Amino acid sequence: MKITAIIEDGMIEELIKETGAKTITEGLKVAIKDYLSKRKIQHLSSQLVNEPLEFSYGADHLREQNRK
Repeated sequence: MKITAIIEDGMIEELIKETGAKTITEGLKVAIKDYLSKRKIQHLSSQLVNEPLEFSYGADHLREQNRK
């Protein structure tokens, strides 16, 4: 998709430097993927806070399974 965006030159220069990208497009792709990845992690983390994982077995059970 083609887009037009007004972004400060300094931000673009920093983006290119930090991502190591060769083009603005490549840098933006890296930044967007990174942002979306972090948002997914935040979402999953908040789900775990609201509904913590519960295990029906303990360390002894895992040791038994590993020994088999």
